[in-house]
Amino acid sequence: MSNLIPTVKNGSERNSNLGFRSLPNLSSWMDDVLNKNFGNEFVSNFNTGITLPAVNVLDNADEYVVEMAVPGLKKEDFDISLDNQMLSISAELNMENEETNENYTRREFGYSSFQRTFSLPETVETDKIKAKYEDGLLKVLLPKRDEAKKKPLKQIKIS
Repeated sequence: MSNLIPTVKNGSERNSNLGFRSLPNLSSWMDDVLNKNFGNEFVSNFNTGITLPAVNVLDNADEYVVEMAVPGLKKEDFDISLDNQMLSISAELNMENEETNENYTRREFGYSSFQRTFSLPETVETDKIKAKYEDGLLKVLLPKRDEAKKKPLKQIKIS
């Protein structure tokens, strides 16, 4: 299991002129099941009806890589910060669309946001953290300190 521990915060809300909230989706149902059976380390907090982006955490020899699938955003939409070994990744999206045709006007708008936070191990070189966003995939590269890097297998001869 990785040393990166996700903690979840979600401040999402979606506005529409429908006047009702959608029924719970499969993701929120799964969160309820996982939370009751395994504790809150697997909770993704889908209780608002807006899903949080899925996150992969890779533990490579030289670095951790946090991958997040978030298509449709621009790199300017993200806020990535570090505070006391807590990595926070958030984004905010405001959508507004107005369409006018002969006898009617339709205006749709929405707001969604998410925030994912991770507790970083002390072995991360916090001064060298980098992030890139390409083709809908956000990658945050967390280099390991030299003492935390995996050493190659050493064979010991018997005398």
